[in-house]
Amino acid sequence: MANEYQNKKTNKIAPPTTKSTATDTQSNAKKKSAKREILEFAIIILVIVPFINMFIMQSYAIPTSSMEGEMLVGDRLFVSKLHYGPRIPMTPLALPYFHNRITANTKSYVEWLKLPYYRLPGFRSIQRNDIVVFNYPGDKEQGMPVDKRENYIKRCVGIAGDSLSVVGGEVYIDGKPSLHPRNVQFSYWLIPANVSDMNTFGETLQNTGVKNRDILGQSERGMLVLLTDEKAAELKANTSVFAQVEKRLSNAGDADPNMYPQDTSLHWSLDNYGPLYLPKKGDKISLNAENYKKYYIAIRDYEGHKDIAWNATEQRAYIAGKAVDSYEFTMNYYFMMGDNRHNSQDSRYWGMVPEDHIVGTPFFIWLSTEPEATWDKWIRWDKSFRIAQ
Repeated sequence: MANEYQNKKTNKIAPPTTKSTATDTQSNAKKKSAKREILEFAIIILVIVPFINMFIMQSYAIPTSSMEGEMLVGDRLFVSKLHYGPRIPMTPLALPYFHNRITANTKSYVEWLKLPYYRLPGFRSIQRNDIVVFNYPGDKEQGMPVDKRENYIKRCVGIAGDSLSVVGGEVYIDGKPSLHPRNVQFSYWLIPANVSDMNTFGETLQNTGVKNRDILGQSERGMLVLLTDEKAAELKANTSVFAQVEKRLSNAGDADPNMYPQDTSLHWSLDNYGPLYLPKKGDKISLNAENYKKYYIAIRDYEGHKDIAWNATEQRAYIAGKAVDSYEFTMNYYFMMGDNRHNSQDSRYWGMVPEDHIVGTPFFIWLSTEPEATWDKWIRWDKSFRIAQ
């Protein structure tokens, strides 16, 4: 009676007290919550993160020293896809989180569906001396799709429309000296003041901050070491230890068969290269004997004309069996070089990079680690959490 009177007084109906119904409701709520969490997690892992990696930004690690000391071995960085415009996947049927391989012998993609190259609008175009991530053109020899080729990172020293040359190790654009990156490195011969004690010399060298990976070779005479100009001047001033600090450069007129386009008649070498004009979209370039040597690889491998050939008797180029005097390029082309100029596989070896290979540009280094350090010094705190230059 007391309970009935209280309910009437407050105009409230007493809630049902069936324990089994309340328990079932809580159980269903828990089941729905678990399902929802699994679904949300799957959407994040399989849709949202891959979408961000594909169109906005992606994390990469620096595996080699070709950009040392601007980008160090062990740096983890975020690469923006928005700066130059996100590239629509040309090989869309692929597993997320695997760039091109699941295992050494298992591809992470299938080529049943291929899309033509298309790039969404970006914040800006590539600027000269930008640091750029791109697909390695050399992987064309493996028959890999463009967007599944390995990712490389270099400095873009020449953009479409530039006439580039390297003279004495320095880059020139349209005949004028280009910007000299602050941390650019070259190989130097270091001759110790006391040649008889090379072990002590090596220890002294490492105490100056030179890493094992910077030492290219050693002879009875001295060591071949990668140094910045600033570090070389510092060592040169220490005459009690270093008798000689000499930059090693190839001679003008040397013909290195490894240099793109692998034609020794051009007499190009690592430190004396070009001139090479970098085509921009719409450029019509005459295909004379000299230009054919410079551009036929790009026309064949990137512009899609597999049947380009040179008739030595007629001194003319042929495309699809038709004689041509010139060619109009359909893409912009760029020239990439590592800041570590004497320890970098770059455009001097494998040529120009077409625009459809461009991935993005690094903008933030979120972690920097030193592979040669002990565990307590593994993280380079002074190099982590910094803006990429």
